[in-house]
Amino acid sequence: MRILAIDPGYDRLGIAVLEGDASRPTLLWSDCVMPAKGNRAERLAEVSLAITSAIKKHFPDVLAIETLFFNKNIKTAVGVAEARGAILSAAGLVSLPVVEYSPQQVKSAVTGNGGADKAAVARMIPKLIALTSKKRLDDELDAIAIGITALAQH
Repeated sequence: MRILAIDPGYDRLGIAVLEGDASRPTLLWSDCVMPAKGNRAERLAEVSLAITSAIKKHFPDVLAIETLFFNKNIKTAVGVAEARGAILSAAGLVSLPVVEYSPQQVKSAVTGNGGADKAAVARMIPKLIALTSKKRLDDELDAIAIGITALAQH
C-alpha cells in the first residue's frame, strides 16, 4: 500500500509518501510546501499543484489527511479549511480515495496516547520508521505520522 499523507495548512503543508504496512513502514519522500505570500487564490492553487505533482510522481493508492482541528484562531481555521478543499479537490480529480484521521487518532497510532503532545509524536517517529538526517519541520513530521496512521489502519 502506498500512502500520500498530508498535514493540511495554508502557510505550510506537510507532505509524505510512505509504503508498506504497519509493521514495516517505509518513507519514500517527504517535504514541507510553503506557498508564496500572495493572494488567497494563488496560494490555494499552489497547494493544489503540489498535491497534483505528488500524485503524478508517486502514484499513491490512497490520500490520508488530518481532519480540521478548530482552535481559537478562526482566521487560521478558515485558511486550513480552504487548503483542505484544494487538497481534496486534487484527489477527487483523479478519483484517489481519501481517508481522514483526527489529531487524536494520529497521536494514538504513533505514541499509544491520543493526548500526546507534538514533541512526543516527533520523538516516536524515528523509532517507527527510518529517517535520513534531513532536518524536517513539524508539518512534515506530522504528515509522516499521518502516513504511519494510515498504514496501521489498512
